[in-house]
Amino acid sequence: MFSPALLIIFIGFAILSWAVSSRLKSKFKKYAQIPINYGMTGKEVAEKMLRQNGLMNVQVNCVQGRLSDHYNPASRTINLSPDVYNGRSVASAAVAAHETGHAIQHANSYPFLEFRSAMVPIQNVSAKVLNIMFYAMIFGVFAIDGLLSPNLALQIIIACYAVFTLFAFITLPVEIDASKRALAWLNTAGITTHDTHDKAKDALKWAAYTYVVAALSALATLLFFLMQYLGNRD
Repeated sequence: MFSPALLIIFIGFAILSWAVSSRLKSKFKKYAQIPINYGMTGKEVAEKMLRQNGLMNVQVNCVQGRLSDHYNPASRTINLSPDVYNGRSVASAAVAAHETGHAIQHANSYPFLEFRSAMVPIQNVSAKVLNIMFYAMIFGVFAIDGLLSPNLALQIIIACYAVFTLFAFITLPVEIDASKRALAWLNTAGITTHDTHDKAKDALKWAAYTYVVAALSALATLLFFLMQYLGNRD
């Protein structure tokens, strides 16, 4: 099942992902040096955006890591990395507002976010199944007593990657919408100005590119295994 074509897909998207991630880190490092109006921290930006949207039951926390910022719908918490939580820059404001955008999506029952949240358990199970399948292929378990036919193995792998691909593409509108909400609020609240708004937009654009690469990678891998399966049937 492993082939040079699959290796090219993995290596190609790994390089692309690294390039986009490096560019994203570079952008955030640059924009982390540019202050915003009122000297607000990322925590204060998130809390103000929450208040102005009537969300009083969402907590803003500081979590370890770099670019580890995320919104947890299960606990209704906005979790910001130390640089964003304590930062008073365009970068920290953009990220904090973006994660707050997810909290607003949750409060408004944004359908794509609800769909993605519902898919998380399926995504987790698919990841575990896929790991087992790949380990089995590496150590030749399928060859023992005809435990699993190559076609059935491919069907399972295709099903797992179909879940990954759907999850990745559903994530795109969720992230794009959160950035739109963030940028609109930053502008109307006067947190960003004419000079800094485009920089906040640029930072969130590069963050979105990481999700685009992940979606395209999942799709390319799914199509590869699908073609392998169809070729075996012929």
